Amino acid sequence: MNLEIQWATLLWMAASGGILGIAFDSYRVVSGQLRFPRWSVHALDFVYWVAASLFVFRMLYHSNQGELRFYVFFGLFIGVWIYFLFLSVITARFVVMLMRIVKKIYLASVRIFSIFIVAPIIWLLKGIKLLLGFIWVIMLFLGRISLVPLWKIIAWAARPLVRKLRIVEMAISMRERITALWKRWFGKH
Repeated sequence: MNLEIQWATLLWMAASGGILGIAFDSYRVVSGQLRFPRWSVHALDFVYWVAASLFVFRMLYHSNQGELRFYVFFGLFIGVWIYFLFLSVITARFVVMLMRIVKKIYLASVRIFSIFIVAPIIWLLKGIKLLLGFIWVIMLFLGRISLVPLWKIIAWAARPLVRKLRIVEMAISMRERITALWKRWFGKH
């Protein structure tokens, strides 16, 4: 391996260290803002380190065919150190600002969805309920108006049949018999 490849590998590893610093700070700020459950922090840390290892080995393979030397670790350390020295605060502020923007966009989209989708559906359902109630009241009113004369016509038409069968007299007679039995069984002697 010549000196040019070694310097290129050192620079690639320094850049990788800076990128790992950016990813770590971003993850740290996001997990602090979103307040993940305590048990999930360890799982997310594990995922970060696995992704960071895969990224570093991919960059190492890209720069010098995966040969692991001392200057690889030195380059990673230099990249992380320079990042935390100069760019850590800027990255944290940028991520916080980005999260605020995303939160505002999310709240605005929820509000727009509520205004343009949910509210019209609620208004439509209230309108349908009001319309059905109005139709029900009209049907009751029309039923009362139309059934009262109809009932009178049916009663007038059935009057000769009632007289002929003596239904009213039988009902009165039945009531008198029940009253007499009631008094005999439960009345005073």
